[in-house]
Amino acid sequence: MKDYRQLNGLALAYMGDAVFEVYIRHHLLQKGKTKPHKLHIEATHFVSAKAQAAILKQLLDDNFLTEEELAVMRRGRNAKSGTTPKNTDVQTYRHSTAFEAVVGWTYLSNDQERLDEIIEESIRKVENKE
Repeated sequence: MKDYRQLNGLALAYMGDAVFEVYIRHHLLQKGKTKPHKLHIEATHFVSAKAQAAILKQLLDDNFLTEEELAVMRRGRNAKSGTTPKNTDVQTYRHSTAFEAVVGWTYLSNDQERLDEIIEESIRKVENKE
């Protein structure tokens, strides 16, 4: 594989999307959710573009991200995907892509401890808001 540090923001977001989805599914199952339709509805509170953009805003407001993560976040946010989002505005889509890029980059860097911190903090932010 190419050096993860050389991957563009969209490639990092592609990985981050999958990683975050798996973590959220695991989290929901641990909470005892088992009905497929309910799982899907619950998951959208975390994995939608709107939810991820909101998570990113809170992480930024709390100065949670490192300088390196902020640089990756900007790469993800500024990446030009060539497609327009269906269910959200471009700014929300870009911020969710930025969040996913950070998750993907952290995963690919094999920093499991930091990845867990980011995911746990993200889950906390969503669940405390509801």
